[in-house]
This record gives sequence, structure tokens and C-alpha cells, in this order.
Amino acid sequence: MGRLNGDIANSPSTDFFKSNVLGQRSGLFVLFFTEMWERFSFYGMRVLLMQFLTAAVIQGSPFSGWSWTAQQAGALYGTYAMMLYLTPILGGIIADKYIGSRKAVIIGSAIMTLGHAAMAFDTPIMFFLGLVCLVIGTGFFKPNMPSILGEMYKDLPEKKDGAYTIFYMGVNAGAFFGMMLCGYIAETYGWHWGFGLAGIFMLLGTLQFVFAKPLMGNLGVLNKSLVEGHKVVTEDTDTRNPFTLRDYVLIAVVSIIGFVYAFNDPLSKNGIVDVFSRLDTPFLRGQYIMVIVALILFVYLIVTRILRYDKVVRDRMFAVVLLAFFLVFFFMSFEQGATSLVIVARDNIDRVLSGAALTTFNVVNGLLTIVPLSIITWVLIKLAKVTWNKIAISNIVLFICFGLIWGAAIWMLYKEFNKEASEIKVSWFSILNSFFIIALASSVSKIWESKYNPSAAFKYGFGLILVAIGFLIIGLGSLGISQGTKISMVFLVLTYLFHTLGELFISPVGLSYVSKLVPARMLAFMFGIWYLAIAIAQKVAAVLGGQVETIQEEHSLSYFFFLFTAIPALAGLLVMLFNPLIKRLMHGIK
Repeated sequence: MGRLNGDIANSPSTDFFKSNVLGQRSGLFVLFFTEMWERFSFYGMRVLLMQFLTAAVIQGSPFSGWSWTAQQAGALYGTYAMMLYLTPILGGIIADKYIGSRKAVIIGSAIMTLGHAAMAFDTPIMFFLGLVCLVIGTGFFKPNMPSILGEMYKDLPEKKDGAYTIFYMGVNAGAFFGMMLCGYIAETYGWHWGFGLAGIFMLLGTLQFVFAKPLMGNLGVLNKSLVEGHKVVTEDTDTRNPFTLRDYVLIAVVSIIGFVYAFNDPLSKNGIVDVFSRLDTPFLRGQYIMVIVALILFVYLIVTRILRYDKVVRDRMFAVVLLAFFLVFFFMSFEQGATSLVIVARDNIDRVLSGAALTTFNVVNGLLTIVPLSIITWVLIKLAKVTWNKIAISNIVLFICFGLIWGAAIWMLYKEFNKEASEIKVSWFSILNSFFIIALASSVSKIWESKYNPSAAFKYGFGLILVAIGFLIIGLGSLGISQGTKISMVFLVLTYLFHTLGELFISPVGLSYVSKLVPARMLAFMFGIWYLAIAIAQKVAAVLGGQVETIQEEHSLSYFFFLFTAIPALAGLLVMLFNPLIKRLMHGIK
């Protein structure tokens, strides 16, 4: 996205050409902190969502939830997560054609701020309004931050990999602190305090980006002349394979069924309405019959459209579709971290510590908090020294942010160090993924630069098997547990470790293969397919994760985890068996 925005080469006086921080353009760190605060607020809210929906109703208490079942909560969360990957497709198009990436980021940030603010109020209407705002805001924000970053480095390609790595660290730093602090405050003082804290940092992150405009120059500003030129090019290149009337009809039918199902699922599971009820059979609910029909039509659409391309292009696009198919199995397993593993951490993990065990945990947690926060604060100081004369207000907003974060972190650690016994917060386990990414990303990336760099199929295969090992560990830990007994938290920590290793083998390389395999004129179409695969996986993950309580009652908790051991393990072995086929379809692309 964003290839039509303002050409930075036309404005060589832009200050990020002259000012550098840690060997990179200072503008990168404006994006770093903007993304960090957006992820802080997003993940800070997300880590609370399943807990809040499934918490008991306690009238007048700040810890009163909606007392939904895991199945009901999973249905709502799945639809929410699904929409988060569909709206960016539209948001990127709007930015490219009408408003530019910079305005899109500001609009998205403002809408998300309103969403978080709405969720701070304890009413169902405001809660759902907040979720809608977060979905719409993410649609504007998510595709356009990387777009601005790519634009910033388009004349410096040798620095781009390092810039994206730093940017990715901002993503995970925000997720880490958001889940830690919003989760802690919510579980200490009440759910809506956590939702409100997320909104405060979303607002401050928006302001620091707005006030950084003097440094950023024309980055992300729409260039109307390039838009007009692009229209001409599009007409020339698309004549090779224009969308037919049949294509448009199939897209419309599949889209309508998909959207109706996405909203019907949580509505029907909460007993409100089921628009597909007349299609119910003794074996399968009507909504799932319609989903199967939509998937068949969608596969037919993709295959028939790709078959109309030349052989090399056709083969490479089929390779992307195959990788997207296996991506679904990865995310439907990995994303249990936002649904079933939250429920398990709350109900089945032994989180009570005292004595030496509590002291050890507090020391580790203190280091986990203070060390990365110190490093990022040091980066902020470096940025402020270089850019103070140009964007003083933006830097002041950032210092306010960090003052609040330091205050919250020290307050949290002080409270915990003064307890003789403590119950580890459920949200604490969710920070492990971000921590392990920050700790391990550079080491895993070195494999891709060595002679041991595996092919795409084997990267996917290893990633899926690592996720399976994570579920095997927690499954073994849950063997034989009975009423009143709990699983050691060590098993859940190890599960997150292996899941993160799996993510590092798959997630960062997926979009890279799309960009390598697909010609530029078809990138938007195939990126759309890619994000659609992730959206489907998010929904499937939440629906399956919502079955954790049902499967535990009918079988056992270990049975649930062993199912999620088998699914990604088999998918991993299958994609590795497909390695010769995928390599042949790639026609030399590595």
C-alpha cells in the first residue's frame, strides 16, 4: 500500500535525510513509537476481552463480567479478529486512491481512541460501539504504517531490512507493555480501568505522530498526479486478465455469505437470532453448510482466475495459494493464545506463589519490565536530542507517555514486591510471546542468512511442528488433573516459547514470499487473498478455542490440547511433503 503517496525524492530538504538515530533515519523512530503506542492499546484491550466476557456477573463490582460461556465469547472474539484482517484491505485502497497514508493513520488512530474510550464505560452499547470503532480504525491504521516506512526507505534499500526489524520491535514492545500494564490494572482495579488505560496511550500516540509532521515532510501525503498516472497504467496491464461478470458475481456471493456468517455466529450462540436456522440438519448447522458452500465457490473463483494467467505467473500464484492454505492451520492453532489459553491460564494454571518462589518471580518480572523499558527510554532520549528543535511538542508527548509508563511499572512492581503471597495475573502469560520474539528474533533471522536457510515449505513445516510441540507440552502437563488440582505454570511458559519459535519461522517470511512471487500489478489481489486466509484462520481459531470448556467436560483438557497437537503436526508434515511441488511452482524464487 501507499505506493501512490508523496514522492520523498522530490523533497531532499526533508529533515529525516539529515538526522539519524542509531544509524537509521530519525523518522523511523517516530513510526516506531506511533506503532508501539497503537499496539500497546490494541493488545492491552485484547488481553482483557475473553476474560471480561467470561467473568462472572457481580453486580456493582468493577470485576463484573458478562458471564458468557467460552463458546459464546469465542464466537464474538472470532468475528472481531476476522474483521481486523479484512478492513485493512479496504483501508489500504482508500489511502492509495483518496486520502494518502498519513491521513489514514491519523484517522485510524482517532477512531481507535474513540473505541477505547467507549469501552471504558460499563454499558453493552458502548462496549460494542468500541469494538466497531477498533475494527474501522485498524482498517485505516494497519496497512498504512508499513507503507510510510517503505516510502521512507525506498531510496535506501540496503537499510530497509534493519528498519523493518526495528519497526517490528516497536510492535512487540507495545504489545508487551500493553498486555502487562493494562492487564495488571484491569485485574487489580476492574476491567474498564484497563480498557481506559489503553485509550489514554492511543490518544497520546496519535498526538505525537500528528506533532511530528515537520520532521516527516511529505511522507504519506497523497500525490494526485501519481494517482492519475496509475489509473492509466492499470488500464493497460489489467487487460491481460480483467475481472469477468462471473468473477464479480462470485465475489459478491462469497462476501455476502462470509459477512452474514461472521455476525450470525455470535448472535446465534447468544440466542438472539440465527438467519441460517432453516437450513439446519441433524448433522450440521445451517450456518456451517453455507460456509462450506462459500468456500467451494471461493476456491472455484481463485482457481479459474489464476488459470487465465501465463504459466510462470500462474504457477507462482498457485504457490502463494498453497502457502496461504497452510497459513490457516498455523494461525488457527497459534491464536489459541488469545482464546482458549486465556481461559486455561485463569482456571487451570497454578498461579499462586509465596516465599522464595514469589521472590524469584518478582525479580524476573522486574527485570522483564525495567530492562526493555530502560532501553526504549534511552532510544527516546537519543531521538529527542536529534529532533528537539524540529518536533519539540511531539517529543514532550512521548516523554509524558514514558513518565506514565514508568510510574505504572514502578507502582506495579512495588505492590508485588511487598506481598507475602500473590496470584500471578492471567494477562501476564500473554506477554511471553512478545518477550520471546524480542529475545529470539535476531537469532532466528540469522538462520535465513546462513547455509542452513530452509525452503519456504520447510520453514512452514518447522513452524507448524513447533506449535504442535507447544500444545504437546501443555497437554502432558494437564494429564490426569482432577477437580481442585492445577497445572504448573512452567508448562504454559514452555508452550508460549515453542509457539513463538513457530511464529518466527512462519509469520515474518509469509508476506515476503507474496511480494517475491506475484507481479506488481497483481499484488493487491494476492495480498487480499493472504489477509483473507488469516481472517478465516482467526475466526476458526476462536470458534475452536471456544470449545475448550465443552471438550474438557466431555473428554478432558489434555484431549483438547492433543487435538491441537495433531492438527498443526499433520499440516507441518504435509507441507514438507509438498516441498518439491512448491519449489517447482516457484520457478527459481527462493
